[in-house]
Amino acid sequence: MIEKIDDPRFHELCQSLAHDRSAQKSHRPKSQLEWMAAAGVYRWFVSVEQGGFGWSTQDITRAYLSMSKACLASTFVLTQRVAALKRIAASPNTDMTQQFLPKILTGANAATVGISHLTTSRLHLKRPVMVAEPCDNGFVLNGLCPWVTGANDVSEILVGGIIEGSEFAGQQILGLVGTQNEGVTVAPGFELIALTETHTGKVHLENVFVSEESLVAGPSENALASLASGPSTGSYQSSALALGLAAAAIDFIETESDRRPDLQTGAESLGQSHEAAVALLMQAASGDPTCSNEEMRAAANSLVLRATQAAMVAAKGAGFMEGHPVGRWCREAMFFLVWSCPQAVQDANLCELAGVE
Repeated sequence: MIEKIDDPRFHELCQSLAHDRSAQKSHRPKSQLEWMAAAGVYRWFVSVEQGGFGWSTQDITRAYLSMSKACLASTFVLTQRVAALKRIAASPNTDMTQQFLPKILTGANAATVGISHLTTSRLHLKRPVMVAEPCDNGFVLNGLCPWVTGANDVSEILVGGIIEGSEFAGQQILGLVGTQNEGVTVAPGFELIALTETHTGKVHLENVFVSEESLVAGPSENALASLASGPSTGSYQSSALALGLAAAAIDFIETESDRRPDLQTGAESLGQSHEAAVALLMQAASGDPTCSNEEMRAAANSLVLRATQAAMVAAKGAGFMEGHPVGRWCREAMFFLVWSCPQAVQDANLCELAGVE
């Protein structure tokens, strides 16, 4: 069990993640997630009182920086599982927490989230994509979760629904749905330009019953906000993962610059930018931010795009060949333009790309 960030076994875990990712042209991160569970990774995010190790935000941020540098795919899947885990741990429904949390902490079970439609996805539609209808002792869910990561490898999905047909109309619930339940259909993952191996796709629900005992939050106007410890859109983890990937690209350029002096100036500049961005991130994680989450995320997006494309310049034609890590990094960097990306971040990135000051 890796109980502290300075445990040498954490470095060994990251080395294993990096080696496994580089050894396979296309991989499924199932084995990597099993290593994480065996190392006690899920316990980092939960208090000692609830059976965890109670890591600080700073230590978790450092861990995400290192793990995403090693393998973005498995670290991204981890964030989606942690998003469910933390909300289960923070739920006022203590019976539900006691039922599900211990198995998730040991890795015996896993849960992921189907809540993008409550934050950034398909909010423009007149009718909710996931409707919750009240019934005896719970709710019946109908609709789809547009973006769910790794649903094929978990036992539960934390689903968000918007209530219709009662005095709670318009309010939200969060409930746990078993992936093997009748009426739950996990669609094949999307063929993405990067991170297809994370099995991110749609999950359809047809007349799926969620009992009151399985409710994580709600009914309330904003079920996500009611769980204070739940990670928010554009939070530190998104910036940490972007900066982790940027670090992998910058390391590649620095290694190449040892034998190619023409790369040294660019490598040094990108390295300095990365150090400054990480310093801002860690300052925010310590509770003393000097910029907003959106500003930090926009800057991290900018850096990861520039660093990975600079790595392509350094790699030359070899980087453009299928199977080279630089080409994968360039594709993965674009993921941050669409993943959990608030409007303010989208606007900032678009203005930079368009050359608008």
